[in-house]
Amino acid sequence: MATVELTKENFDQTVSENDFILIDFWASWCGPCRQFAPVYEQASDRHDDLVFAKVDTEAQQELAAAFDIRSIPTLMIVRENVAVFAQPGALPEAALEDVIGQARALDMDEVRKSVAEAEAQSAAEGAETPQGVQGS
Repeated sequence: MATVELTKENFDQTVSENDFILIDFWASWCGPCRQFAPVYEQASDRHDDLVFAKVDTEAQQELAAAFDIRSIPTLMIVRENVAVFAQPGALPEAALEDVIGQARALDMDEVRKSVAEAEAQSAAEGAETPQGVQGS
């Protein structure tokens, strides 16, 4: 399956319409990005039930900034609108397959429960902070 080029215009729709999407943040001048590209393409052929997408960080600087991309390539996996994996660096084929397998095996009900608990904890901690005092 060919990869999908993500832009700020189609990002939200693409992610919300697909339950499992891999996103490669890359740039044409980046050597490790060029090394990772064929590994990513081959994985997209093997996993035709998943959406493989690419974000050109040069052309889509706002999108890269929104995800705080500081190093490329960065691979992100989003399942059911939850980012379940994000890691900079070019992965070898075996590592990419392992990450895909782990992401497939996730119990998304448990992931959503953990996210909700973390958000509630964060909100509770914010409520306990005296006004005018910034946490570190």
